[in-house]
Amino acid sequence: MNRNHLALFQAVAQAGSISRGATSARVSQPAVSKQIAELEGALGVQLLERLPRGCRLTEAGRILADYAHRWRALERDAVRAIEEFRGLKRGRLAIGASLTIGGYLLPTVVAEFHRQFPDIELQLEIANTHRIQRALLEGAIEVGLTEGPLESEELESEVFFRDELVPIAPTGHPLLQKKIVTLREFCREPMLLREEGSGTRAVVEKALRRQGFKIKPLLSLASPEAIKNLVATGMGLAIVSRLIIGLEISTGSLGIISLKDLTIRRPLHLQRLRGRSASPAQAEFLKVLTAQCAHGAAASA
Repeated sequence: MNRNHLALFQAVAQAGSISRGATSARVSQPAVSKQIAELEGALGVQLLERLPRGCRLTEAGRILADYAHRWRALERDAVRAIEEFRGLKRGRLAIGASLTIGGYLLPTVVAEFHRQFPDIELQLEIANTHRIQRALLEGAIEVGLTEGPLESEELESEVFFRDELVPIAPTGHPLLQKKIVTLREFCREPMLLREEGSGTRAVVEKALRRQGFKIKPLLSLASPEAIKNLVATGMGLAIVSRLIIGLEISTGSLGIISLKDLTIRRPLHLQRLRGRSASPAQAEFLKVLTAQCAHGAAASA
């Protein structure tokens, strides 16, 4: 039983005659008769009783006509659902982001995307770089936005924004009073770092190694907010994204240390499974992300 046989049978069943069914389906009457006969042969039952004027369904024909009606309705629903999906009137988009991006860069992006496409369900997972990449490989998310570099050949990556990491200290700290601080002076201080697996930590440690320094953190934390708050209490110093300290710098609770020999600028990565085409929702989300990042870069310039 093929789709064409079923469609012609439904046309005949609805019309009450082969000729009217043929007219409705825009197929010749002999062709319809032939295909109905082929359908009856394939199923091994008689579907229609031919009458002097028209035809009527047999018991088997009524059973099949009910299924044919539901099949056509399901087909129409499927076509409508795909049209809505293409037109961004339905669908779901799962995104993953590492903590700094998810907490400080994405909120305006998500809000703008929802304003433009309110019918798309957004799911946002925020975790460290390692966990986001694992979620991509497992198919749990479509797009990953990370601070750390690519860790799998199954993923492809592109830079979508460039961030700066800066050394911070609480207001009143002696190093904030100096115009220039050496990296050696800075590394003598107790240090707070992100947890193992964090993209921020990986970038910081790599930059310090290039200068011949390695630090043992006083404390490792999975929360950028916790790091900022602890630095503000005087517990230690830290190197964090400039993205996360706008409020603290404006209120004066934290300051940026002027390091002589360390500048850390890092790319933020957009990662996807290699060779996977973007859904309509994903493509539009990336347009919004690009626009918002360009606006943010222009505002901070």
